[in-house]
Amino acid sequence: MRLKNWNELPENMKTPEVARYYRILEKKKTALFFKRLFDIVVSAILLVLLSPVFLVLVAAIKLTSKGPVFFRQQRVTTNGRIFRIFKFRTMVADAEKRGAQVTSKNDSRITPVGRVIRKCRLDEIAQLLNILDGSMTFVGTRPEVPKYVARYTPEMMATLLLPAGVTSEASIKYKDEDRLLEGAENVEEAYVNLVLPGKMKYNLESLEKFGFWNDIGIMFKTFAAVAFGSRKQPEPPAQDKQETPQEEKVPVGGRVN
Repeated sequence: MRLKNWNELPENMKTPEVARYYRILEKKKTALFFKRLFDIVVSAILLVLLSPVFLVLVAAIKLTSKGPVFFRQQRVTTNGRIFRIFKFRTMVADAEKRGAQVTSKNDSRITPVGRVIRKCRLDEIAQLLNILDGSMTFVGTRPEVPKYVARYTPEMMATLLLPAGVTSEASIKYKDEDRLLEGAENVEEAYVNLVLPGKMKYNLESLEKFGFWNDIGIMFKTFAAVAFGSRKQPEPPAQDKQETPQEEKVPVGGRVN
């Protein structure tokens, strides 16, 4: 895993806000190398070890609802690249045509088996395939659909410097985010205006303190959160004010030093 040369980044990422985080990550080349090595080795091992679980999920989904086993959707990863995410399908086959692209707690589109799968977070293990091919990583900002990325602030774009992740500090804090969206008149606007800013605050903090061992720590915290759960509901910021760094000079050529 490596950072692109500054000049190779998309124009909407070559900003002073992103440059601040680029400088931090540029000094972590060794950690980035081991992060990718870990992704390849561990995802390959888990795909083999969890193959019986994959087979059980495949059978459960196919026997209880019509449609494909996997849910495939366009998401955004490193440097704004579009990829198709793998998730075990937990909703009716035409769910995207029946409602928003985010779900609330009592979403009627979720199948009975899908509720069990989602509760155990088993729908996410299919993303081991995305990790192995490099589209995702174990720890990183959760991938959003393009229309939500279009609503990112300039500072939020810094999260696209690294691959999208399966879990993160934000994912742990907001693992029950569907409760925040329950009862919202417009679920998508509630997500963009209430949930996303809070999650991005944690994602940007994670970039600032990025390190290989920090990633390992988040993976253990994720396991604990899923295994033992938490009844504490995330609290969205009433007015989330993200600090924007002072204007910095971004070089016209070469890398950010």
